[in-house]
Amino acid sequence: MTIDRPLGVVLAGGLARRMGGGDKARLRIGGRTILDRVLARLEPQCAGLILNANGDPARFADTGLSVVSDTVPDFAGPLAGILAALEWAAAHAPGMADVASVPGDCPFLPDDLCARSGERRHPVVGLWPVDLRGDLRKALVEEGLRKIEAFTARHGIAMADWSASPFDPFFNVNAPEDAAEAERIAAQHCDVVNP
Repeated sequence: MTIDRPLGVVLAGGLARRMGGGDKARLRIGGRTILDRVLARLEPQCAGLILNANGDPARFADTGLSVVSDTVPDFAGPLAGILAALEWAAAHAPGMADVASVPGDCPFLPDDLCARSGERRHPVVGLWPVDLRGDLRKALVEEGLRKIEAFTARHGIAMADWSASPFDPFFNVNAPEDAAEAERIAAQHCDVVNP
C-alpha cells in the first residue's frame, strides 16, 4: 500500500559552525524553540516525522521522534541527511513513496511547503522520492557531490513560488545576528508566524 502523504524529515545534523556549535534547532525564537515551530508546521503536512541529527540522539528524546543520523561520514551536508531519511523510510516505512525535507533552522516555514520565496531558491526544502536513495548514495559516496542543486539537476525539479513578504518563510538562522532578526520577525508578526 502506498502512503499518499510523505514522511517528513527535519534536517538538524549540521555542526552549526557560524553559531559557535550546538543545536540551532533548540534556539528560542519568540518564546518557542525553532524545532517546536518547525514540527508544528510540518506535522500536519506529513504521514509521520523523523529527525536527522548526529551525535547523541537522547538530546532529542523529548520530541518523541526517531532520530536518524547520517549514513555517510564526515558531516557531508544536507544531502547526507536526505539520504539517511530516504534509507530510513525504505527500511522502516514500507509504502512511503516520498520524503519531505526541511531545515531545522527555519522558524517560519509555511504550512503548505514550497521551495522558492522571492527570487531565492531553498533546495533543502524538497520532496524526495525514496527510490532516489541509490543514486544519492552513489553521488555522495563515490562522486563526493555535496551540492543539492547539482544532484537535483540530474533528476529534474519542479519549483513552487512563495511570497517573501512581509517576511521570508524560509528565513534560516545560521549566525547570532540571524537569531536576533528572527526574534524581530516573531515579535512583529506573532499572530502570523506559527500561532
